[in-house]
Amino acid sequence: MIARAPLVAGVELGGTKCIAVLARGRSIEQRAQWPTGDDPAATFGSIAEWLDAAAREESFTALGIASFGPLRVDPAAEDYGCIVNTPKPGWSGANVLAGIAGRFTGPVALDTDVAGAALAEGRWGAATGCATHVYLTIGTGIGGGIVIDGKPHHGTFHPEMGHVRVRRAVGDRFAGVCPIHGDCLEGLASGPAIAARAGRPADTLAPSDAVWSLVANEIADLMASMILMLAPHRIVIGGGVGAGQPGLLGLIHSATAQVLGAYLPGHDHASLEKLIVRPALGHDAGVYGAVALAMEALDSHAI
Repeated sequence: MIARAPLVAGVELGGTKCIAVLARGRSIEQRAQWPTGDDPAATFGSIAEWLDAAAREESFTALGIASFGPLRVDPAAEDYGCIVNTPKPGWSGANVLAGIAGRFTGPVALDTDVAGAALAEGRWGAATGCATHVYLTIGTGIGGGIVIDGKPHHGTFHPEMGHVRVRRAVGDRFAGVCPIHGDCLEGLASGPAIAARAGRPADTLAPSDAVWSLVANEIADLMASMILMLAPHRIVIGGGVGAGQPGLLGLIHSATAQVLGAYLPGHDHASLEKLIVRPALGHDAGVYGAVALAMEALDSHAI
């Protein structure tokens, strides 16, 4: 008889909604969803109560939490597990780890939602078999996770790819919408930035609209920088803008090839089409990211 995969719990905490699941590997067995309100304690309470009730039916063996950030992910930090300096009202300083996992005594893993999505795409999706890969989401904001040899990359903090500075097109005077940096990548190429440039939402723009070439060129600067610094085997681009706009990925391939200028062997336009791809897990990449984190916690606990 083949043994069933262990039951784990995953929580994806997003800026507008949160999702909790029980899963065995990629098979999700139970799922619940709540709005992420302005009161962290109330949000955490709803999630914890659901997890408690689910555990009374069958105990889960590990818990993974994939949260929006900025998030303190260094276990040695005094505010480990806390959200820091977020524009979301009421959430700066909220202790995600204690709020959700406080009553659970088993293995727990916490990381950003994009790092979790990167893990999930590496385990089950578009980056399967890749030792070094990146997941980038482009939507309301821009963020990314880096996985190296199966582990999310952290240093003093987690990667904040959305706030890198990129080259501007000659004559482009759009100030950008980032409240901190103005014209960082998020300030130029996120959904709100595109809407501010064009005067209407990104999902109403035709694929031929000139704004897409500007956005593709700005994203291509980040693509080229990551390729030159990380030499990744795969870059997965998700999010409502990144994966939802017809034609954008092709523009990014062309623009990235231009930025690289044929400097690197094996990185021509055709190769970039295989290197920079859409997610295989779609909108559930974050949920599966939380499950992947739980499985990582269980594996580490067993060593």
